[in-house]
Amino acid sequence: MGDLSKRFYAIKNDREFRYLYKKGECCPSYGFICYFRQNNRRRDRCGIVTGKKLGNAVTRNRARRVIREAFRVFDNELCGETDRRFDFVFVAREATADMKSDKVLGTMRVKLKPMLLRTGGKGSAHGKNAGGNDRGPKKNNEVPADSDN
Repeated sequence: MGDLSKRFYAIKNDREFRYLYKKGECCPSYGFICYFRQNNRRRDRCGIVTGKKLGNAVTRNRARRVIREAFRVFDNELCGETDRRFDFVFVAREATADMKSDKVLGTMRVKLKPMLLRTGGKGSAHGKNAGGNDRGPKKNNEVPADSDN
């Protein structure tokens, strides 16, 4: 099959989807929303969600195929640039079914790749602040206003 062989596994367990929604970093775009988190496995894993609001079964299956094909190419590019592996969940939007896989791939390159290359650092996937969340200071770390007096 050559250079573009399948290197990722599908995420099928509901618990893993919910974990990525809760703990993963979010990357919204026009065609999809991607949740991702670094894992400690040898391969990337990918899950694709298409809700009924997207359309009938044909439309939902097309959206899945477009995302899957774009991710297959994107994953091979990513494997060449970093040794870290990630879990991904892609949530298809209404525009996904009308897009070509090249356009979805371009969106992954522009929006997702910079986030992945800066994410995680040297730590493990389960370390503190893994995933590079920049959501501001936590409430228990804030300094009280009258602490200088």
